[in-house]
Amino acid sequence: MSGPIDHAFPPLLNDNILVAARGGKPKRIPIWIMRQAGRYLPEFQEIRKKHGFFEIVNSPELSAEVTLLPIQRYDLDAAIIFSDILVVPQALGMNVIMEPGVGPVLPEPLEEISDVEKLNFSVDVREAMKGTLAAITLTRKLLEGKVPLLGFSGAPWTLMSYMIEGKGSRTLNKAKAWLYRHPLVSEKLLYDIGTVVINYLVEQVVSGAQMLQVFESHADLLSPDLFNKFCLPVLDRIQTEVTRILVERKVEPVPMVIFAKGGHYALHQLSKLTYDVIGVDWTVDPKVARQLVGKDAVVQGNLDPCALYGDDRTIKTLVKKMIDRFGEDRYICNLGHGIYPDAPVESVQSFIDAVHTYFPGLEIQM
Repeated sequence: MSGPIDHAFPPLLNDNILVAARGGKPKRIPIWIMRQAGRYLPEFQEIRKKHGFFEIVNSPELSAEVTLLPIQRYDLDAAIIFSDILVVPQALGMNVIMEPGVGPVLPEPLEEISDVEKLNFSVDVREAMKGTLAAITLTRKLLEGKVPLLGFSGAPWTLMSYMIEGKGSRTLNKAKAWLYRHPLVSEKLLYDIGTVVINYLVEQVVSGAQMLQVFESHADLLSPDLFNKFCLPVLDRIQTEVTRILVERKVEPVPMVIFAKGGHYALHQLSKLTYDVIGVDWTVDPKVARQLVGKDAVVQGNLDPCALYGDDRTIKTLVKKMIDRFGEDRYICNLGHGIYPDAPVESVQSFIDAVHTYFPGLEIQM
């Protein structure tokens, strides 16, 4: 395998999130927002009038432009590359389209076990994901060191469920049926998807990503037993293998975040893995999350995305309460999931301001 590439990136001026992710004491509580580069921003909406969603994802110039939009508007501590978790099924040979008002749709989902044979698990991610990888390199340079750049991927179960359901689902009954009816096939499929995810994340770091997040967005519909059997082993393998391969290629490993939405039942088990940061959604009390993951873990989260519909005082009160309960140490501030399309941009500013002006002991009356 090839060694590191010298991209000659500008020096980093704000390392707050990287310091926090490694358990250190940053200059301030770092904040970024899941889906911060995208649909709620009027600037992004203007770009979408001219370009298709996956056209933006696959264009280094457009992806970089969109990634920079929230950094130009807000005082955040990280950028996250504009892409989508479903680029992995696309790389495997599946068609993915973005339907207005519906979201991502896979018109030809996996229906039979034999359909798995059609997938190209030997895919060269450097070629299949070249648009996103080039966008990471370009964005690192355009950021001029202002903040670190995050890369990401969907986790294998989340990707597998989309590949079987063909779209978002409230029950994931088709995908879960595979776990019960075809457990060995499911384990093999998750392993093979995991291999592609590993290679993709490695190439993101080689291309310039300074931190990674793995999205297990569909943990909420699994039982603890199913999660422990089908998700934990491959999530563990992703972190350890990404680190091992980067070291082998003489590339410095980066902090990694695991975010299992709705996986409050698995927080303790996730804390036993070697991820640097554990994401927490809004359904978990911060003090309970701390107890489950242990005092030495770095946590990220967990403001309810709907809190951004509140007024300025409400947002600041909720943010103050959240940070009080998490504590400032070993903490990265974020929403408990991705920002919603109709979130007011003014409320995002209130959220960020509340974090920047946080002061322990200060009381804010609603």
